[in-house]
Amino acid sequence: MKAWPVTRAARGRTRAAWTVLAGSLLLVGLAGAQIAFSRLNLAGRQVESIQLFGAEYASQSALSGLLTVARDGGLVRVTGLGHTLLLPIDEDQQRATTTFNTVQLDTRRLNARAATLVNGNLYLPLDTLADGLGAQYQKGEFKVAAPALLSVSSRAGRDSDRIVLDLSRDVEISDEQRGDHVVVTLRGLSGDARRYTTRGAFVPSAEVRREGRDLTLTLPVTAATGYRVFKVVRPGNVRVVVDAGPGVGRRGPELLKRVTRPLVVLDPVRVTGVGRDVTLDVARRAAELLTQAGWQVQVTRDAAGALSREETLKLARQSDVYLGLDLGRFPGSSRGGVTVYEQTGKAPARIVNSIRTGTSVPYGGLVVAGTGSTRRLSELLRGELKGGGVSAAQESTSRVLTLGEAPQAALLLELGWSSNPQDLANLAVDDRLQVMAFAVARSVATYLTARANNNADISAQGAAQ
Repeated sequence: MKAWPVTRAARGRTRAAWTVLAGSLLLVGLAGAQIAFSRLNLAGRQVESIQLFGAEYASQSALSGLLTVARDGGLVRVTGLGHTLLLPIDEDQQRATTTFNTVQLDTRRLNARAATLVNGNLYLPLDTLADGLGAQYQKGEFKVAAPALLSVSSRAGRDSDRIVLDLSRDVEISDEQRGDHVVVTLRGLSGDARRYTTRGAFVPSAEVRREGRDLTLTLPVTAATGYRVFKVVRPGNVRVVVDAGPGVGRRGPELLKRVTRPLVVLDPVRVTGVGRDVTLDVARRAAELLTQAGWQVQVTRDAAGALSREETLKLARQSDVYLGLDLGRFPGSSRGGVTVYEQTGKAPARIVNSIRTGTSVPYGGLVVAGTGSTRRLSELLRGELKGGGVSAAQESTSRVLTLGEAPQAALLLELGWSSNPQDLANLAVDDRLQVMAFAVARSVATYLTARANNNADISAQGAAQ
């Protein structure tokens, strides 16, 4: 028999014929199973759905942009919008579209349409989903209300305060500490921007702000305050809870601990032969004030004993603020008055000198401060002393080893001169010592608060890179 050559056109007609035949067979199969393809507006997004025995179903992949759908054996767990739904998988498609099966919508159990498989793919009934999620549904359209902030409330506690935000439905949230504030971001949430005042001792106020399409909640924290953020998902709404206070464990990257939990070292030099131990007295009072405000303070000695030279140098190297307290003394000197000394010259540590002379080191500003930091602390301290009626001179020194070892702000406060009768008389007055202690505590706290705000921004930028 003669074989006739097959032309390109003939091959094309053959493929077309097979395509039409295959399509016809598929339509016959779908018609036999009572399945028809349709389009669905799913929360503003066009996806494909199917009509199965008169009920509309959407596939697991189509729903993934709105909900989390997980298959666990013969069950499907659907989570999202503040709800959790459990649907059985009934492989009998016709029976799945009836009310034969029991489903669980949050805490409710009822008979409703179940999930099923079509060509091995998982499909879920839209009317059952709408019932469980509080959505509006009609064939071809599945509407979800925009998430909204319903209310803000607070509760004062013994060692922590609580801020509660009630939302109409679940949204994505994130939180971060920025210096002396915590910022909680709620994605895509609508609501009014306003400031709230509470009765709490640790969170006296909170502010809701609008940032583009999101809302943020900002509340203050101190150096001794931890915080936590969590959700409470309930049928019909979601709560975002923020606890803050010393009773909440601190958390966060190790890098930020130096910013939010700095170390203040007070190093009172023991001076004999002047009666009252005034350097220790001022150090103790200042330490108590700073500790009450939440700062971390180490005093290098007490009345019974002192740290060794190496232990003191180790603390100075770890410090964010080092402040020595001393009395001027030199045989036959006629000097007097209060003096604040700043260190000059090179530091013993090479890395300190490198960063201070401009070498770029990742996060170097969190490890070593420039000379400007010591100058800012000196200005703050002299200003606080002046406010208390004590005039203080400013001088430089290069002979104090601990000042050179301190990588951050470091000063020597000379409370007076042991050879000056007027200075000794002033230092015998309790109010004078209290003024000096208050000046030390307030200047250190002001300096560290401003530094925390600046360095938190630096660390956040570095982490983003």
